[in-house]
Formats: sequence, C-alpha cells, structure tokens
Amino acid sequence: MARQTRKLERSDPVPAGRFAAGEDPAKREQIIDGAKSVFMKLGFDAASMNDITREAGVSKGTIYVYFQNKEDLFGAIIARERERITLRMRDILAGSEEVEDGLYRFGMGFATHITASQVIEAMRIVIGVVDRMPSVCRHFFNSPSQNVRTVLDDFIRRHVALGNLKVEDTDLAARQFIDMVSGTFFKLRLFGDLDDAPPFGEIDHVVTGAIRVFMAAYGLHNASVTTKTKEHA
Repeated sequence: MARQTRKLERSDPVPAGRFAAGEDPAKREQIIDGAKSVFMKLGFDAASMNDITREAGVSKGTIYVYFQNKEDLFGAIIARERERITLRMRDILAGSEEVEDGLYRFGMGFATHITASQVIEAMRIVIGVVDRMPSVCRHFFNSPSQNVRTVLDDFIRRHVALGNLKVEDTDLAARQFIDMVSGTFFKLRLFGDLDDAPPFGEIDHVVTGAIRVFMAAYGLHNASVTTKTKEHA
C-alpha cells in the first residue's frame, strides 16, 4: 500500500526540537541583524526587503513569516537596542550601594554609549522617519518597562527610601541627570559638530560636574564629588 503524506498543518503539534513557524529566536535575531546592517549602510528609505534578504541570508518568504514589512523590522530593531542598553545600565547600577558611585557608573556608561558612532548613526535614521513612524520612535523613548530613565528612576527611588536622597519627583530628577551627562556631547555628535566620540577625560569631567549639581539639589548633605578611576566606567 502506498504511503500517504500530507503537509504539516498549523494545528498539528510541532516535532520535538523544532520551532513553530516564526518562533525560532535565533532565526529572528539573524533577520534583525541583517536588517540593522542594511539600514545602517543605506538608511531606512533606500533599504529594500531584497537587500535585507541577502544580508540576512534567508529567503524572502522566511522574513515575512517573522515580520510584516520593513517598518515592522525597523520597530523590532529599535525595541532590541532599547532593551540592550536598558539591561546594560541596570547591570551597572546593580552593584552600586553608594549614591555617587552609582551616578558615576551610570553617567559614564550612558554618555559613552549615547555618543558612540554606531548609536549616533542609528539615531539619525530614527529622526529621519519620525514623521512617518511616530509611534515606533515614541516607543523607543517612552516604554515604561524597558527604559533607561526608568532604571535610573528606580535607583533614585531606592536611595530616597534608604534616606540617602530627598527627591519629590524622581522621574524629573532622572531626566535632569540624563540630560546633564549626555546633552552637550550628544547634540554635538548628532548634528555633526563633534566628529568623534569624546575622550574619557572629557566625559569624566562632565559626569563629575553633573553629580555635583545633582547632589547639591537632592543630597542630604553637601557631598564632595571626586573623580573616579577608569575601572568604574
């Protein structure tokens, strides 16, 4: 008797060791990596799904199993990069028991990241599509669960509870500190007035000053802020 075969239907159980269509995390990351490379090279508008297909090394059919279109892919890249920097900053603050030490670690880490060439190029792409994709770009900055500002807010709240800081609006305080440690450098880099990422010494100087201002506003005492060593960056 001839053996009958049929296609695997969506309702059929997935064989052990295999992922259902569109649910393989490694394949998804492979596609996102390819799309990010293409967007960084060509920009969002010039990039095509064919370009992404070639760069990712997958078929166009496979891409559409995971992502609806180019805009969906762009949103996935933004979400992944946001999560990565958020987790990094959370790890930096996790080992800091002293307020000033934590602020210094956070400030150095964030300012170094936000002024890196790859990040500046990515931010320029985001700015270029913000009018057409406002919800995607807004989500990058305002997601309540995965957000750098939220990480710093949590740190400030913890030290308020411990009696180390006196802050009425912790979200505002977090915004102020982030602006102080990154504002000038970030804007200069973003608009091309600063060709290269600032050296460690300049970032250290700005971050140290930001801590001094922050502690003057929110510290319980007039704290003396000293420059930390490179190993804390």
